[in-house]
Amino acid sequence: MRTRVAIACQGGGSHTAFTAGVLGRLCGAVLDTHEVVGLSGTSGGAVCALLAWYALRDGDPAAAGRLLGEFWADNSASSPWEQLANASMMLAGDMQQFVAMPTISPYDNVLAGAAAQEFKAMLWRRVDFDRIEPGPEEPALVIGAVDVLSGEFRAFDSRRDRISADIVLASAAIPTLFRAVSVGGGTFWDGLFSQNPPIRELVDLRPDEIWVIQINPTRRDVEPRTVLDIGDRRNELAGNLSLYQELHFVEKIDEWLESGVLAEDTGYKSIVVRIVELSPSRVRWSLSARSKLNRDPAFIGDLIALGRAQADEFLTALAFERAWKERNSEALLSFFADDVELMSTDPFPVAGPIRGASPVSAFIDEQLSSAIIDLTRKQVARDRVAWTVKTSATGSGAHTRGRAEVALTAGRITSLKLGPTRLGD
Repeated sequence: MRTRVAIACQGGGSHTAFTAGVLGRLCGAVLDTHEVVGLSGTSGGAVCALLAWYALRDGDPAAAGRLLGEFWADNSASSPWEQLANASMMLAGDMQQFVAMPTISPYDNVLAGAAAQEFKAMLWRRVDFDRIEPGPEEPALVIGAVDVLSGEFRAFDSRRDRISADIVLASAAIPTLFRAVSVGGGTFWDGLFSQNPPIRELVDLRPDEIWVIQINPTRRDVEPRTVLDIGDRRNELAGNLSLYQELHFVEKIDEWLESGVLAEDTGYKSIVVRIVELSPSRVRWSLSARSKLNRDPAFIGDLIALGRAQADEFLTALAFERAWKERNSEALLSFFADDVELMSTDPFPVAGPIRGASPVSAFIDEQLSSAIIDLTRKQVARDRVAWTVKTSATGSGAHTRGRAEVALTAGRITSLKLGPTRLGD
C-alpha cells in the first residue's frame, strides 16, 4: 500500500522558485511508493501547488516539472526592459536603509492592472481552468488568501470551489503591488497574511504524512542589526507564525495518540510531518524580503536547481530512515561515504570522531540498537537533515529524546552527528 502524502507549499514570492524545483523532482520520483492526496499553497506557493496538482490530476506527474519550469521562465525578467526594471526595483529596496523611498498605491498605478492580467495569462498558458470543476476527486488543491474587509482567512478548496486564475491571483495579491481581488463573494489580499500555507485542510484528508516546502528560514545565525536586516527577519518570522501553530497542533495530536491520552477511536490519526526548508547558506545570492521580488533569470534558475538538489537529499534521507527502522545493516552501509565521520554525545553513547563507512555502520548496529526515530516529531531537511530520536542508551530503560543529523554530498552521507535536541525540535 502506498503512503498517503499531502504537500504544503509556503509562499514567498520569487523564493518559491525553490518550491518549483522541489515539487518537480518529488512528483517525478515518489509516486511508485507514495500517493499525493492533496496539495496546498499560498501566494507563490499556490502557483506551484496549482501546476503540480494540474499535472497529477491529469495523470501526468512528469509534466509537473515542465509546467513549473515554463511558468518560472515566463515570470523571469527576460527582456532588456524587464531586466532594467528588475534591477531598479532591487536597488530601490537596498536604498531604503539610507533614505525613505516613495511608494505608490496600486490603485494609482496604471501598470498594476496590466500586471494582474499578465499574471493570469501566464497561468492560463499552462492550465485550462474551464476544464476544472469542483469535486471530491483526489488529489485536492487548497489555496490560502485573506479577506481584507472581514479579516477572515479563506482556504479555497477544489472539493467545493471552482479553482480559477482569479483565486490564484487573490492568494498572490501583495497589496503594495496588486489591487485586492474580488472573487467568491470576498475581497482578498495575499495569502501570506493568513495560513501560510494551509495545513488543517490537509489534515482533513487523513494523510499518513504531510510534507511542507518551507521558504522562510526557521533559524538565523547572526543577530539582525541594520534596518534592512531587522525588516527581513520580521518578515520571515511573520511568515512562519501560522505554519508553526498548525504543525504544533499536528505534532501534539501525534504525541497524545502515542501516549494513549487520545484513543484511536476518537477519529484522530497519527500524521508524520516532514519539512524541506530552503537553506540560505547554499545560495550565492542574498535572500531577503526584497529578493522575494527579484525576477533575475539567474536567481530564479539557481533557486530551482537548489530545490531539485534538496529534494534529492530529502529522498535519500527517507531511504536512510527506512533502512534504520528496518535494522538493515547492509542497506545502512550503502548510504555512507567512504570518509564519513560520526560524532556522538549525550544522550547517546559518547564516541567519536569515528571515521569510515564500516566503523560507523558497526557503531549504529552495536550502540544504537534501542534507538528509534521519533515520528511524532518533524523531520527537517535544510543544509542538513535532522530527526528526533528516542534512545535508552543511558541504561535506565526509559527513552530520552536526542537528535540525529546527517550531511549529504552527491547522495552519500558524509557526516552523522548524534546529540541533544534543540529548542523547537
